[in-house]
Amino acid sequence: MSDDPILFDVSDKVLTITLNNPSKLNPIADDMTFPAIGRLGDAVRNPGIGAIVVTGAGRAFCAGGDVSSMGGTDPSGQPQTFERSVDHQRERHLFPYLLHTIPKVTIAAVNGHAVGAGLGIAASCDLRFSSTKGKFGTAFANVGLGGDFGTTWQLTRLLGESKAKELFFLPEIIDAQEALRIGLVNRVLPEESFSEDVHELAARIAKGPLVSYRWMKQNVNQSSVSDFMTMLEKEAVTHLRCGQTEDHKEGVAAFMEKRTADFRGL
Repeated sequence: MSDDPILFDVSDKVLTITLNNPSKLNPIADDMTFPAIGRLGDAVRNPGIGAIVVTGAGRAFCAGGDVSSMGGTDPSGQPQTFERSVDHQRERHLFPYLLHTIPKVTIAAVNGHAVGAGLGIAASCDLRFSSTKGKFGTAFANVGLGGDFGTTWQLTRLLGESKAKELFFLPEIIDAQEALRIGLVNRVLPEESFSEDVHELAARIAKGPLVSYRWMKQNVNQSSVSDFMTMLEKEAVTHLRCGQTEDHKEGVAAFMEKRTADFRGL
């Protein structure tokens, strides 16, 4: 595998982003984060990409921050002020923000440990598929930190306040089956065929009605911070917008003709 800290591959309309520092369990770093931010921005404008998978090389998804590099100087080599650190962290946070908001379906393929910021990256994706080897934890309390990369917001939305607080205050590592039980992951897939199984699911999404997925994602994201009437009003618009697409016409025709729809993302 390449020595590049992050890898990109497109196949079957699926962009796969691989965090690639396996010897250190893929800790989040600027040479991963900022290329990923740029590539996610490009994917928004690329009709040839229908879904995005984020995974890790080796035996981990992402072990969080690199504790050995914490403190000292900022990435430019200048003395690290509080204000400079906050600005830098805000820029890094575009990674989970884009995973959560871009109008493409994002999938975390958790092949091993997803801890700290790595858990935030996974939680910010629309779907989380875990290998049977998947492990999950917040870990922030272990090093006296408060939580970043969207972990506090995402875990509260996914699990509720009480369970989110438990994972933060008692930062134990949970396995894939427990993550499935509490609703942190969508599916647990066999380790031996994990990459292939995730790619098959991602390709199925990528070849689906992409305009519909765009509005489904936006509506679900908005629903947790909006009232019922607001969402009914929005659904009235987005549902009928989808009804104007070529994919809607193809879906109806396929249903009537008892065949599989050939969606084009239009």
